[in-house]
Amino acid sequence: MRTSQRFGSAAVEHAEAVLVEQYPRLVRLAYLTLPDSLGRHTRVLLAHKAVQRALPHPGTPTGTAPAEGGPDEPDPDLTLVRTRVLRAALAPTRPAGGTWARIGRPPVPPFVWGLRLWPPAGGIDEAAQTLSGAPAPVRAAFVLHHLDDLTQGQAERLLGRAGAADPAGAVRHALTLPVGEGLLQALRRPEFDASVVSARPTDLLRRRRRARACWAALATLTLALTVLCVHHSPAGPDVRPAAGPAASGVLDPARLQRVPAEAWADTARVDFTAWPARGGRAGDRDLLARALRTWAAPGTTPVTTMPGTTTEPPAGAPQLLYAGELDGRAVVLLRDGDRVVRYGETATGSGGRTLDLTRTDDAGVTTAAALTLSRAPGGESARYLLAPWIATAATRDLLRAGDTARALTVAADGVTAPAAVPPAGGACASWPVLELTSSTRIVEKHSFVLTDLGALSPVHLTYTPLPDGPAAAPARQPREATGPEARAAWAPVACRLGELRAGAYRAVNVWDFAAAQLPDGAGRAVWSCTRASGWAGPGDVTVRLRLENGTPQDVARARSTAACGRFGQHLLAGFRWRSPAGRWYLLAAGSRQVTGIAATGAVRAGAADRTLAAPWPGPDGPVSLTGTLAGGGTVTALDGAGGGRD
Repeated sequence: MRTSQRFGSAAVEHAEAVLVEQYPRLVRLAYLTLPDSLGRHTRVLLAHKAVQRALPHPGTPTGTAPAEGGPDEPDPDLTLVRTRVLRAALAPTRPAGGTWARIGRPPVPPFVWGLRLWPPAGGIDEAAQTLSGAPAPVRAAFVLHHLDDLTQGQAERLLGRAGAADPAGAVRHALTLPVGEGLLQALRRPEFDASVVSARPTDLLRRRRRARACWAALATLTLALTVLCVHHSPAGPDVRPAAGPAASGVLDPARLQRVPAEAWADTARVDFTAWPARGGRAGDRDLLARALRTWAAPGTTPVTTMPGTTTEPPAGAPQLLYAGELDGRAVVLLRDGDRVVRYGETATGSGGRTLDLTRTDDAGVTTAAALTLSRAPGGESARYLLAPWIATAATRDLLRAGDTARALTVAADGVTAPAAVPPAGGACASWPVLELTSSTRIVEKHSFVLTDLGALSPVHLTYTPLPDGPAAAPARQPREATGPEARAAWAPVACRLGELRAGAYRAVNVWDFAAAQLPDGAGRAVWSCTRASGWAGPGDVTVRLRLENGTPQDVARARSTAACGRFGQHLLAGFRWRSPAGRWYLLAAGSRQVTGIAATGAVRAGAADRTLAAPWPGPDGPVSLTGTLAGGGTVTALDGAGGGRD
């Protein structure tokens, strides 16, 4: 039974109140549902158009009334507005036979003259990239269930009202999307408002010239038509607008932000915002202008970006970090919000231009301690620009736990001498790292380790030792990878860091979470979880079994997960292991809070501890592991989809 057939005036007023209150969430729903092939500018405009046109007119048919879904439905007025927003957002991707399938193009967005719009930083663009391969109904189901907190049933019914072909299938697919909790948290942050947009002007000179050319063409056409009417002469020549370089206030070198040299010692925010402008060519306006113009319009310049980094020109005047000349090339480093950009060219400025961009979200004392300035042609060494709070620098071989640190020369402007970098391929005979020490003006006796994985920003390495004491004892926190215990844990896995090249990582931590004696006299083994944390929040983890002698064995992997991090401290992992005597065992281990392990399936066994070693009686087969937590609840084994907790 339908609750109403048409919208009355009161219903429209209620819907308007809901739309205004929920406007940012509705824009987020529309933006992430629209196809990314439309481009960010068009998606922003279409998202706002879909929400603003979701307000019905009095007398408009309601369609299926929201009250039909059952008592567990959310606000009926919100359901009506969501339905209309989804119908508009799903329209460009309707199946064959739908309106847009017949005409072969998406709806026309509003037009904004002279501006390009895009959503601000905060996760929505990263979410859009993650969801880009999924159909529109699946993207909509993801937003409804994960961000708008609708149940699966509510999301299915809402998608059905909006015209989705397979609502239940879309919801099921959305539940399997590899989106980490860190990204979801970013999208839920109160300060992130999806209805806010950033704007920058289009090419101002080009617009001016096009306008003049249009007027000239119009005058020429008028004259030609007049002559044609009188003398039957052909029209005048084709007049086309000339293109010009990008020109706006933010691309003026004079407006670059320059931080005073001692600002880092008088601020509680010790990160890239405290870096002063350094380098012998920091006053070279021509070089800075070329860097800014290339950033705004790269053209044929090779551009390298880390995953998740946007290439958009700066919305405001960037901060100048460095401009100088090294090994025959001029280098410029600029910071724009949560991005750092490196521009390079030949020392004469005649060519050889390059542009590199990377994320630097929430960088701090360690992750904002160095940037890569240049690399040797063969890639065997690199020069770095160190933060102004770095007092001393040294190099060390991470592959050898007992290796002593060797001092690295640093110039007055913070540029290091060439330092060896880890191998990019082939044999791994050594793994050079930087060991930096902070000035006592900000912290006492603080040294830390960075490694070069080929990106603009080196990666911070840390270590978390084995649990100390009972489960009730506080969890141990990551510490710097400088002590003997940390170096001993890193040495066997140092070469595995090469697997992380080309990733947008800020830090890698090795967490030793359990230890046990192995069967058949195989000795003591340590269970460790290596977590590579990305700038966006989620990380990639690998659980390994590290024997006293021998190559560490991989146990489990997971991508885009919170496991083995601050918000994923409960861990359980296991695998089938063959002892030196040739016998097969199920080995499993849990983190500090695990007080018991139960195995079912091909192996049925249990242990009243956080480690398990049970004979594997038959052929290989699936095994389910469940760990009991000291505080109540359970944790399931980490696998390719990540760990779980009930």
